[in-house]
Amino acid sequence: MEIEFTPEQKSYIDLAMEQGRIQSPEEAVKDALSLWEERERARLDLLAEIDAGDSSFEGGEIVFESEESIAAWIEGVKQRGRAKLAQG
Repeated sequence: MEIEFTPEQKSYIDLAMEQGRIQSPEEAVKDALSLWEERERARLDLLAEIDAGDSSFEGGEIVFESEESIAAWIEGVKQRGRAKLAQG
């Protein structure tokens, strides 16, 4: 497989090689793919959390008594999602 880097990507790779942070363009691609895999895993985890929340809501497990309780639930979902993304 051949990969063509943009000039900006090539500059980043060259700089990283000069600084000794990577040994080759292939290593840069492997590192980038590892980060992408982590991001995809986090995205799938978040989607699973959302599905679980949807199931709880549809199953009647979650009952909202006021607009404040809805806002608190939404904020909790956001916080849990952000925490999962931060964990990577």
